[in-house]
Amino acid sequence: MTDAPRDQPLFHPPPLPEQERMIEAMLFASPEPLALRDLAERMPHGSDPAEALLRLRAQYEGRGVRIVRIGDGYAFRTAPDLGWVLQKERVETRKLSRAAIETLAIIAYHQPVTRAEIEEIRGVAVSRGTLDQLIELEWVRFGRRRMTPGRPVTYVVTEAFLDHFGLESARDLPGLRELREAGLLDNRPLPPGLAGEGPEQDEAPAVGQSELFED
Repeated sequence: MTDAPRDQPLFHPPPLPEQERMIEAMLFASPEPLALRDLAERMPHGSDPAEALLRLRAQYEGRGVRIVRIGDGYAFRTAPDLGWVLQKERVETRKLSRAAIETLAIIAYHQPVTRAEIEEIRGVAVSRGTLDQLIELEWVRFGRRRMTPGRPVTYVVTEAFLDHFGLESARDLPGLRELREAGLLDNRPLPPGLAGEGPEQDEAPAVGQSELFED
């Protein structure tokens, strides 16, 4: 028996169609979006989850469900134009107060932002109950602390928030004019800090601001 040539690998990864099946099974079974690193950890050595996922997403284009990107992860979601067929059973939800909506909008468009900065933009104090409600909904979470006196904690929106509103990242937030045209905001004037048409910054601090935070 002769040895295999040294320049020839002893192990061959599964063919791409089989890798697509693996990813399909993992995304279907997972209650949370899965990042590429999560997929890679569960697949055989030498697999190419990025390529397999790209091919799999193409296969689901135009189907009743599709694979969408949510933050750094991927998940199966119903095609947007078929949402109406799933509206037979509705979950009763609590309506957010105007204070909660303003606070959520400020966090989404200005993240990472401290409570003091939220109050400065709104012009009024933010009650602990308002922030607790948004955290309980899992739409807002604690970010990194600022390296300033008191080391105040910052707030950022979560992947659950992006998922709920069908956004890939905070960059995809609509402008206020679009929100009003869609009937999601009334025509009452909003706080000065929300007068812009889109996010001021991404979830991560901008270049040059990293020294203001601690992990």
